[in-house]
Amino acid sequence: MLAVWRVRRYYSGMWYTYIIECDNGQLYTGITTDVERRWREHCQGKAGARFFRTSAPRKLCRVEPYQDRSSASKREAAIKKLSRPQKLKLLSSDSPLPVPALSPACRAQ
Repeated sequence: MLAVWRVRRYYSGMWYTYIIECDNGQLYTGITTDVERRWREHCQGKAGARFFRTSAPRKLCRVEPYQDRSSASKREAAIKKLSRPQKLKLLSSDSPLPVPALSPACRAQ
């Protein structure tokens, strides 16, 4: 697992679009300014998206940086419109930023 300071070095001060794979195989796309914090929120199930009430996050698959919230939101919307095969093709390409090896989901279903 990457050290916290190293994750923040890559992922601070900008907006990010990210894709998470869940335990049930579904893909979740979201935006944030802090990838590590958002991962923890999704894992804990408190401040995370309702999407994760049915299946815990398994793996952070892709992170894309953007200068502002508007750009990140537009990319999020574009990714959400993709079909599953298109999303899997996107995931098979390299992520624009290194994807940190964050700890797996910590809550029980």
